[in-house]
Amino acid sequence: MAIVLDHHIVPAYDKVQSAEFYSRIFGVPYRTTAGRFARVDMNSTLSFDFDTLETVPYQHYAFQVTEDEFDAILERVKAEGLPFGSDHFPETRRDMKVNITRGGRGFYFSDPSGHSLEVITKSYQGRDPAED
Repeated sequence: MAIVLDHHIVPAYDKVQSAEFYSRIFGVPYRTTAGRFARVDMNSTLSFDFDTLETVPYQHYAFQVTEDEFDAILERVKAEGLPFGSDHFPETRRDMKVNITRGGRGFYFSDPSGHSLEVITKSYQGRDPAED
């Protein structure tokens, strides 16, 4: 049996603000706010269910996308005036550059709750950890 992640609860300072942000930036549907969660369908098998909390622990989410999706997401990040960068370190997460590593492209930026978001065109799965 293949293990598939169905949904993930994402802590946020404002669940609706975060859900709307992910919907805009990633071009995916913000489906509903029912009960405790604001739900965004990230793809056909995964939803992010945002929950408002007073204390939000730091999280990192990496999204593998196609080249066309990458370009569209990067343009939406730029259009919103969000700082982005070529690496996950604070000093390079704002250098306004895209990295070219492991045969693909990638960049990092932050969501309204301070989570680190990474967009890549090639999976890091099966990579040599020494490359990090």
